[in-house]
Amino acid sequence: MNRYSRHIILSEIGPEGQKKLSAASVMVVGAGGLGCPALQYLVAAGVGTIGILDHDLVEESNLQRQILFGTSSLGTNKAVSAKKRLADLNPSITINAYPIQLQAQNALDILSGYDIILDGTDNFETRYLINDAALLLDKPVVFGAIYKFEGQVTVFNYKGGPSYRCLFATPPAGSSVANCSEVGVLGVLPGIIGCMQANEVIKMILGMEEVLSGKLLCYDARSAGTSFISIARNEDRIKQVFDERDSFVQNHSGSNYSCEPMEISVEDALKMEDVQFIDIREPGELPFIQLPECIQIPLGSLEQSISEINSEKNIVTFCRSGIRSKKAVSLLIENNITNCYSLKGGALALEPAIKSLIK
Repeated sequence: MNRYSRHIILSEIGPEGQKKLSAASVMVVGAGGLGCPALQYLVAAGVGTIGILDHDLVEESNLQRQILFGTSSLGTNKAVSAKKRLADLNPSITINAYPIQLQAQNALDILSGYDIILDGTDNFETRYLINDAALLLDKPVVFGAIYKFEGQVTVFNYKGGPSYRCLFATPPAGSSVANCSEVGVLGVLPGIIGCMQANEVIKMILGMEEVLSGKLLCYDARSAGTSFISIARNEDRIKQVFDERDSFVQNHSGSNYSCEPMEISVEDALKMEDVQFIDIREPGELPFIQLPECIQIPLGSLEQSISEINSEKNIVTFCRSGIRSKKAVSLLIENNITNCYSLKGGALALEPAIKSLIK
C-alpha cells in the first residue's frame, strides 16, 4: 500500500487498478535508449511481470542516454544488467532477462507469454518481426522511434487497430536510413519517448480511453511541438501476414531459446567484471589455459554440475575453437542461468591474448 500509495489515491486507478498492474505482463524488446526509461517506470509502477530481451553488451557510447547503466556495466549484457538494477528498484515483481536475439525461430514462443509488447528496437528487421508475430498472437505493440531531435510513438494491433505494416508496408533499403550511431541523437529524447511508451502500456492495462491507436504522435525536442498523423487499418496488408503464417510458423521450433547463443570476443571477455570462466573441454585438451576465476567442467558433466557455477557472475564458457561452448550456453540458459556467453574462437583465440597480457 505504501509503495503504490500515489497510484491508489487516484480515483482513476485505486486498489483495483493497482491489482490490474500487478497482474499484467509486459515484454520490452530492446534495453537501449527507449527501453531503459520505459522499463524503469513500468517496474516502479508495479507491473507484475516484466521481460527484457536484448543480446547487446553495454558500450561506453550508450551511457549518454541509456540511463539504467553505469561505468560498472560496461561489457555486460544489457538485459542481465538491466534486470540487476531494476530488481533493486522493485523487488516485489518478476523480471525475466533474455540475453538473446529475437528471431523468427523464437519470437512466437517468447512473445506469447506476455500481454503487451513494447518495441524499443532500432532496426527495421526486428520491428517487422515484432509486428508480424504480435499480429499472429493478437498482442498490442507499443512502438517508439527516435531520430536526431525527433521522436514517434503509437500503438499497433490494439483492438482491431492498424499495424506497423499499415504505416510502412515493407522495410526500406538497408542503407537508406541512418541510425543513431551514424547521425547522433539528443540524449534526453529517448527518455521522453520511452516514458510516453510506458504511459501507453499503463493506459492499456488500466483500460483507459484515448490509447494512441490509429494515430502516430510526432515530437520535436527543439520546439517541444507535437503533431499527429492518422493511420488507417489496411486489411490487405494485415491479411498478407496471416496468409504467410505457415512460413512463419515453420521456422518456429518450439523452444524459448532456439536462437544462436550469444558470443563474446576474447577482448570483451577479458575486460568484463564479475566474470567466471568455465573450461568445458575434457581434461588434458590443449592449449593449456590458466585464468583466475576459471573452473573446468567438461560439457558432458555440465548439467550435473550447475551448483558449482556462480550464477551471480557473468559466465563465459570456452572450448577449443568456440563450437561446443555454444551448446554449453544453451544448456545453461535451459537451467535458468541467462547471463552467459560463448567465447568466440575458444582457447585457440584465448591463449595468444593471455600471453600478450603477460608480456
